[in-house]
Amino acid sequence: MRKTISLMLAVMLIICVLNPFSAMAKDKYFTDEQIEYYKNLGLKGTEVNVYNWGDYIADGSDDLMDAVHEFERLTGAKVNYSNFESNENMYSKLAGGGVSYDVITPSDYMIERLIDENMLLELDYDNIPNFKYIKDSCKSYYFDPDNKYTVAFNTGYTALIYNKNLVKEKPDSWSVLWDEQYKDKVLMFNNSRDAFAIAQAMLGQDLNTTNEQDWVDAAKLLAEQKDAVNPVYVMDEVFNLMESGEYAFATYYSGDYVLMSENYEDLGYCFPKEGVNAFCDAFCVPTCAQNKKGAEAFINFMNEPQVAFDNEEYIYYASANETVEKDENSSLYQNEAVYPKVAPKSQPFKNLPQNILELQSSLWNQVKGGKLSSQNEQEEKEIYIASAVIAGIVVIILLFAFINKRKKNKEQDLSDLYAK
Repeated sequence: MRKTISLMLAVMLIICVLNPFSAMAKDKYFTDEQIEYYKNLGLKGTEVNVYNWGDYIADGSDDLMDAVHEFERLTGAKVNYSNFESNENMYSKLAGGGVSYDVITPSDYMIERLIDENMLLELDYDNIPNFKYIKDSCKSYYFDPDNKYTVAFNTGYTALIYNKNLVKEKPDSWSVLWDEQYKDKVLMFNNSRDAFAIAQAMLGQDLNTTNEQDWVDAAKLLAEQKDAVNPVYVMDEVFNLMESGEYAFATYYSGDYVLMSENYEDLGYCFPKEGVNAFCDAFCVPTCAQNKKGAEAFINFMNEPQVAFDNEEYIYYASANETVEKDENSSLYQNEAVYPKVAPKSQPFKNLPQNILELQSSLWNQVKGGKLSSQNEQEEKEIYIASAVIAGIVVIILLFAFINKRKKNKEQDLSDLYAK
């Protein structure tokens, strides 16, 4: 037995000596050329700070790759990864200074704003050869027509998600979100731009209107919704809440519907007839970046076909990488919610002038705080009436006191005159 084992080991050793590469295990994800490319970038020992949406990158769960770990393995760099939950929060962090992010993934309208305010660096596309995989439809967007600052990551639409157990007929309009029979059963966007867009679509407005009265009207409609159904304003919490089966409707993104429906099969979706927002999130390098080369390497890595594939399988949004959409092994291959054959009526968000941004923010705070609700207006009216009544009574009392005092003074004057 020992002689047999010794003979086998000897044979294996000879094979390794004669063909050492045959003894090496093939990499799980990458070719030798890819491995060599990232190894030779000279990033070992450096750090790359990535600021991304929550749950927006394959993290090793569900038998998918851990994208951050794989980038670190190939390059020898360390990735400091953090999340934001809205474009506005991300912008505030950047604008506030004191931060150093190398890669960010804002949405279209926020990218336009960052470019307008000189907060993004132009990319060196020689360091991003995988840009060749980006679909033509995801290049030369209105916010970056010359492809100087961005590499598209994911695209999608807002959608109305509903619980088939609580909603008997498939909806086709945002108007159901104002139906009082669903009071306390509605989950609404907890970010101003997406929330206002729904009210704007209902009113037939341009989603990028610069007419202040349009925004006031949209805010009033959102206030009416708050009175009618008392919506819960959420972002990523929507997953657990909608999957619990306790809510009738949720407003979120079409790819997230697919993910939710896998965990709770009694969900449906629609693209409301009034129109939806079409969005694109893209990789950018902000001016506060300290490792631009590392940032461009990360962006390129995220567009390696296998990396892009695993990311789509995790995120469930339409990938801008054409190799993914064409891959029949994708669980989202020809999925109508993610890759609709007929695009819904839609409009992208664009950057808004400062006065509109400030008005939007102010109105949104008033909506959420209930300050625009009809109930609040009624209470204010009642307080005004009560105050007016009290003020009237006080005036009458003071008037009577004044008349009475003048009468007494007159009587005193007559008394003094007779005494003389």
